[in-house]
Amino acid sequence: MNLELDHVKNEANYELLKVSGEIDAYTAPKLKETLFPLVEKTGVKVEVDLSEVSYIDSTGLGVFVGALKATNQVNSQLKLIGLSDRVYRLFSITGLDEVIDIVPENKEGAR
Repeated sequence: MNLELDHVKNEANYELLKVSGEIDAYTAPKLKETLFPLVEKTGVKVEVDLSEVSYIDSTGLGVFVGALKATNQVNSQLKLIGLSDRVYRLFSITGLDEVIDIVPENKEGAR
């Protein structure tokens, strides 16, 4: 399956990226190519909507770890929103839910 990326908001200090499909070794480079320029902006809050993501593997998780490191270097923020239970479980099992700001699909709190 392909990965679709939609950069829907571009405001002064806020970026929203909607992701749909599967994030794996094949599609992760496309995500990285789109996400990193957003998170490397100083003082920006970046939200990534993963509500339409059906699958993510370790390569995809690695993209988000790299993005988090990039935000820390430029004093920006990264938040993942809308994660299904299945996708959220991967972040939880790996402990990434402890270091990345995550709002699962069944909880409010975006933006």
